[in-house]
Amino acid sequence: MISNLSHIGKNTVIEEGVQIDPFSMIHDNVEIGEGTWIGSNVTIFSGAKIGKNCKIFPGAVIAAIPQDLKFQGEDSTVEIGDNTTIRECVTISRGTADKRTTKVGDNCLLMAYVHIAHDCFVGDNVIIANSVQVAGHVTIDDWAIIGGSSAIHQFVKVGMHAMISGGSLVRKDVPPFTKAAREPLSYAGVNSLGLRRRGFSSESISHIQEVYRYLFLNSMNNSRALEEIEINLPATKERDEIVNFIRSSERGVMKGYIS
Repeated sequence: MISNLSHIGKNTVIEEGVQIDPFSMIHDNVEIGEGTWIGSNVTIFSGAKIGKNCKIFPGAVIAAIPQDLKFQGEDSTVEIGDNTTIRECVTISRGTADKRTTKVGDNCLLMAYVHIAHDCFVGDNVIIANSVQVAGHVTIDDWAIIGGSSAIHQFVKVGMHAMISGGSLVRKDVPPFTKAAREPLSYAGVNSLGLRRRGFSSESISHIQEVYRYLFLNSMNNSRALEEIEINLPATKERDEIVNFIRSSERGVMKGYIS
């Protein structure tokens, strides 16, 4: 299952059922989980840890040193979860001294030409469409969807179940359960269709919409809106996820609704 025309480095751990097609280069100190397929002309550098049943398509480059002038050759890794698909010419950089790792979770789909920079965290079940460029230190939480040809500024956070329109410039944090669109990027409603597909009840979706009415549709600043939400709306997991996300934002959140 491993082509003689591929190179396998020293101290590399390859589990059962791994297939490596011709002309791929696997460097030293790499771990590849069972059942993973690696297509032709893939380069996996030292420090990569790839989970089970992944699919890595031709031209992908994983765990290259970061494109960061502060990088001084420190030991760092890229960690890919199970059942994740990495399409053609995706690049994922190693971490730096900040976090020492770049992580992509389970069941993700990274479409062709995506770039994930150093020290990023991508959660589980995330879809990142073609040619999305993700700068360093970005966090993308579970179930988020990033539309094609978008660019995400360094240190931005994208909340769980958020959906970002294709071609977006993401300079501010995108709160969970929302849709983000327009220029400048702004609130375009709750991702209700995505939430229904994932089993959220109509009652839960209505409650999320009510939270965002306080945040984005009333003429209040975020601090006042959060106070009103906690006073007037019942505590739920979704409400608290939104409130904690807004409160912990360091870059500030995207704009409210723009007519």
